[in-house]
Amino acid sequence: MHHLQKIANIQIEELDGIRLKPEVEHERKVAVFDLLEENYFAPVGDEIGPYDVKLSIEDGKRLVLDVAKEGETDYFTQIKVPLMPVRKIVKDYFLVCDSYFKAIKTASPAQIEAIDMGRRGLHNEGSTILRDRLEEKVHVDHDTARRLFTLVCVLHIRQ
Repeated sequence: MHHLQKIANIQIEELDGIRLKPEVEHERKVAVFDLLEENYFAPVGDEIGPYDVKLSIEDGKRLVLDVAKEGETDYFTQIKVPLMPVRKIVKDYFLVCDSYFKAIKTASPAQIEAIDMGRRGLHNEGSTILRDRLEEKVHVDHDTARRLFTLVCVLHIRQ
């Protein structure tokens, strides 16, 4: 059963026509690729995936995951989680990422490593909070939460 509890396809709403910085676009692509390669996603009360998921942000306040069975057009559940708890981390994460992308060009390896450690720490913190928020509605593993957090960050760019 475990292999069916996964996201088969993910659609990220509201990114059509938005030009992302190349490094952000790269992060998005990697997160989507890694997520689809391997993830654990089990909506509470439903054992039969895989799933198609549409991610969006509602009113700038809630992360919305519309979940359908793979290949079906009707969403059988909508998962909403408040973004307030992760919003500050998202902001901090962007600042650190910005420093990181600048540092890559000019800083010493030690400085880059220090910034990257901070970046990973914030990323883990955001992922953990997101996973906790989702827990009552959908079970995800740590790696899936990390990739979803990256996508939440990308969605925030246009907020």
